[in-house]
Amino acid sequence: MPSFHVRQDVDFGFIKRVAVLPLNNLTNERFAAEAVRQVVISELLASGLVDVVIPGEVKATIDRLGIKSVSSLNTKQIKALGTALGVQALILGSVEQFGMVRMGNISAPNVTITLMMADTGSGSIIWSVTSTGVGGGFMARHFGARTETMSETLLRVVKEAIRTLAKY
Repeated sequence: MPSFHVRQDVDFGFIKRVAVLPLNNLTNERFAAEAVRQVVISELLASGLVDVVIPGEVKATIDRLGIKSVSSLNTKQIKALGTALGVQALILGSVEQFGMVRMGNISAPNVTITLMMADTGSGSIIWSVTSTGVGGGFMARHFGARTETMSETLLRVVKEAIRTLAKY
């Protein structure tokens, strides 16, 4: 079960369009952050909760505004990105774990992500979630059943994270 926080005084119904910023990659896997970002975009769209700005437009706008690092945005930058992209919120975050771990005699995928939603009107964080998944369940560890693939584990972790937002 993901650990999450939702600002209770926010009406999420006003959020119709979001931009998913490039995620911070805190792993040794070179493409982990971009892989997670693509799944987050896909799952946000699949949820029907919001429309999502295409990644190329987000990158072009970050470059045009002269933002050097999306990991240390200030309130002014959050508001400027929101206005320039025509979005009510930005999704930002990081990939903490993305790789295989040994579990007894098997290897299993291990994924941990943290996502946050910043309201572009106020510049404040209105939702945050940390979701972790390990692809080697009890049956795989003890009876040699098939473990999840990295893709299956990643999809499950992202879906669990997005589901915490869908409640609001």
